[in-house]
Amino acid sequence: MAIQFKIIDHVALITLDAPTTHNALTVSDLMHLRKTLGACQDDEQVRVIVLTGAGERAFCCGASFKEPLRPASGFVAGAMKSRETEAEEGGFMRLFDLSDLEIWKPIIAAINGDCLGGGLELALQCDLRIATASATFGLPEVGDATIPAAGGVQYLLRAVPAAHAMKMALTGESVCAQEALRIGLIIDLVPQDRLLSAALNLAERIAANGPLAVQSIKRLAVQTAHLAPRDFVIQAHLHWGLLRDSEDHAEGRMALAEQRTPKYTGA
Repeated sequence: MAIQFKIIDHVALITLDAPTTHNALTVSDLMHLRKTLGACQDDEQVRVIVLTGAGERAFCCGASFKEPLRPASGFVAGAMKSRETEAEEGGFMRLFDLSDLEIWKPIIAAINGDCLGGGLELALQCDLRIATASATFGLPEVGDATIPAAGGVQYLLRAVPAAHAMKMALTGESVCAQEALRIGLIIDLVPQDRLLSAALNLAERIAANGPLAVQSIKRLAVQTAHLAPRDFVIQAHLHWGLLRDSEDHAEGRMALAEQRTPKYTGA
């Protein structure tokens, strides 16, 4: 099974486990990954998700072609169907787009080795990215006369300055981990033997906060960044009001007054 999953306290660890193929994902792998992420969103025990790749050679190199599929219908007909149905008929690239899953719990990508094509598109949909010095990042599709199919160019433009994003997308060339850190694609470089512990430590620090507040922050960041100030302040105030009456907010204030660590429940 290429998708491994376990829960450590309040952190879900998802591992892409196909190191012999650079953790490239088949249709069944992608469906399993999507199902696992959906289950994490609905599981109140899970507060943060860590996504990583098995081995030291790759985080993920996109789609696996060991199961070549020929689309059963034309592109337009497939695009009008659900992602799962289209994938079963051979058109599976939309499975890399996770936006329809509405995962509001933070996702941290712990990146080791190559993070290319669809793999980078997955990493760009994570909220935070850390990597080892051996990591490389790229969208090589233009070299094959195609483009990233799951919003890779647009996600990259949101993650790093436009000139760097366009250079990567237009040349198809990869950047090293040090360059990725310099341009802001990743937030930290860690030794290989500390990658997972660093990701889990970061996840635990996030998970220690109010679960509903954390999800609200992510939701606001994703859904309102394009709005004018007047409109995004309205949305921020709405979420603030919803959280004001929560049990966790009351617990947070009480813990502060009593000088103790709060015990949040997500209520």
